[in-house]
Amino acid sequence: MKSIFLKAGREKSLLRKHPWIFSGAIDRVEGNPSSGETVAVFSHRKEFLARGAWSPLSQIRVRAWSFQEEQKIDSAFFRSRLQSAIHCRQNKWDSASDSNYACRLVYAENDGLPGLIVDKYGNFIICQFLTSGSNYWKDTIINELQALLYPQGIYERSEGEHLSQEGLAVQKGRLMGEEPPDLVEIKEQGCRFLVDLKNGHKTGFYLDQRENRQLIGRYSQEAEVLNCFAYTGGFSVPALLGGAKKVINIDTSAPSLELAARNLQLNGINSRRWDNISGDAFAVLRQFRADKRKFDLIILDPPKFADSRQHLDRAARGYKDINLLAMQLLNSNGILFTFSCSGLVTRDLFQKIVAGAALDSGREVQIIGEMNQAPDHPIALNFPEGLYLKGLICRVC
Repeated sequence: MKSIFLKAGREKSLLRKHPWIFSGAIDRVEGNPSSGETVAVFSHRKEFLARGAWSPLSQIRVRAWSFQEEQKIDSAFFRSRLQSAIHCRQNKWDSASDSNYACRLVYAENDGLPGLIVDKYGNFIICQFLTSGSNYWKDTIINELQALLYPQGIYERSEGEHLSQEGLAVQKGRLMGEEPPDLVEIKEQGCRFLVDLKNGHKTGFYLDQRENRQLIGRYSQEAEVLNCFAYTGGFSVPALLGGAKKVINIDTSAPSLELAARNLQLNGINSRRWDNISGDAFAVLRQFRADKRKFDLIILDPPKFADSRQHLDRAARGYKDINLLAMQLLNSNGILFTFSCSGLVTRDLFQKIVAGAALDSGREVQIIGEMNQAPDHPIALNFPEGLYLKGLICRVC
């Protein structure tokens, strides 16, 4: 048996069922496990703690699959975990008769499957195998997904700089069935979207913002809306369908804005009600401030500003700057939807940053709502790192 023995006192997190074991906690390794192979984890007193995937190059040397000694890590294990995760999501957000809904089916550690992301877009499944363990069991996982879901196709999008820390290369392409077309249409609460599954952000669309997109419509009636970091118009469509007078989309990516235009047209929205600006949101907002432009509702959904703790101060400055600019551009009693998807930026820290922006803007600002990631991105209580998306709805007086 290939085994890991921890240093004295380093088993506390595992007793709380946290799935990560860092390199500094390990006393010795027995059996020379290969990357991704299952190992048994023991305390320094040789008490069983978990079974997990060995990752010799990562700071996180083991990610636990199970805390039960009798649990075998085999195809039956993955079938059971996948069945449980899928059952909790299937047809929960849109009509069961509509096959074009989209949602996350597996959210890694939060579903007891570290490093595995599985998203559904209509009849296609997009997978990410982001750790040595999930990659080791890739063929088994694909076969089980095929047997459980009978999708039209399964496509891989294992990408990101963190893969190198696991000794993995970027992998992208068809795994089973048909390759997705260039664009796939999904439906969400009466909105229609075209999604680029093969090249779009994340796995194609920001599924984690589903419930927050629904909220936008409630605040948009007769509003002049500014949607920063607009991507393909995920917030713009419900804003305009909710009665916004006009929406301005800002994004650095011209192709993303082109797809946003197609999504707005797909929903029958007159082109006179929206404009697209290709450019840096910080620079555009500064120009709007110089021009004394005003808006009733501003949406800030920037990309992750902090990938590591060493970038946290820079991220905080970025969040403060963009929120300050937005507050200065809002009409009296205007509404600000502001988000951070940086996991290292806690909710408390994010609120402090927004409060600092309010102070410097000279505006009175109230929090009238808080937002989280969608329910198909659950946060396991033994894995608080699963919480990354946080948002505030603010009234700027």
